[in-house]
Amino acid sequence: MTNLAGRGAIVTGGFSGMGFAIATALAEAGANVAVGSYIASAGADRSDAAYYPGVDEIERVRSALSAHGTRVHAAHLDVRDSEVTNRFVAQAEAAIGPADILVNAAGTTAEQPVCGHSDALWDKIVDTNLTGAFRATRAVLPGMIERGWGRIVNIGSTAASVGWKDNPAYCASKAGLLGLTRCVALEGAAHGVTCVMISPTWVETELMRRNVAQVVEREGKGRTAEEAMAEIARGNPQQRMLQPQEIAALAVFLCSDLAKGITMENIQVTGGALW
Repeated sequence: MTNLAGRGAIVTGGFSGMGFAIATALAEAGANVAVGSYIASAGADRSDAAYYPGVDEIERVRSALSAHGTRVHAAHLDVRDSEVTNRFVAQAEAAIGPADILVNAAGTTAEQPVCGHSDALWDKIVDTNLTGAFRATRAVLPGMIERGWGRIVNIGSTAASVGWKDNPAYCASKAGLLGLTRCVALEGAAHGVTCVMISPTWVETELMRRNVAQVVEREGKGRTAEEAMAEIARGNPQQRMLQPQEIAALAVFLCSDLAKGITMENIQVTGGALW
């Protein structure tokens, strides 16, 4: 059902969290996988909640994915830069073959209200979450259309449709990503290319841990980040935190031939929660 043998898949933000879980699941399903994440240099801006892998993690990720027996490419990727993105895609396709699948999982956020929100932080979040997905899609979509087969999965959030205090850039970027998803779906529909957005609630990742730590710091109520995460889990109707592997399983199915009729959708994975 989820046999992706011979397919080439690119996963942005693929060194950690949902991106790594999806890349792993794609490799397990037989796909050749290229993953890219932003490798931050010393002194880089870290005002957001993103997890920044080091150069040493390139080999760790490559080794972990290669264990599934398919071709793997892992490298630095800055989706905020068109030239870097285009070069990464070219190198990825040289290593794993044509990109039949794209998963836009690169993302970030930061706790900051509208009042006092800097242009630089706004631009970083929107450029990563929304424009970065556009750049990666633009790089692979023509080839998918030409070959008559393609799957694009955008990792969104319940933030696409529900507001979240002190996260205007994140909410705006995910709402915009849904709009982009729908337009790409229409552009690819006649050519065997689908585009779907998966919108989960809180998922237990390093990005979430760092984000919750920012929430705790801003609130100044004396509770720990671990206590805040436990409270979030209790607030979910299922009394738990979603795991990256759950999102990965859905992403792999959406990349299969059985999912060719599923496009232009925003699939929410929430455990019954509104947020």
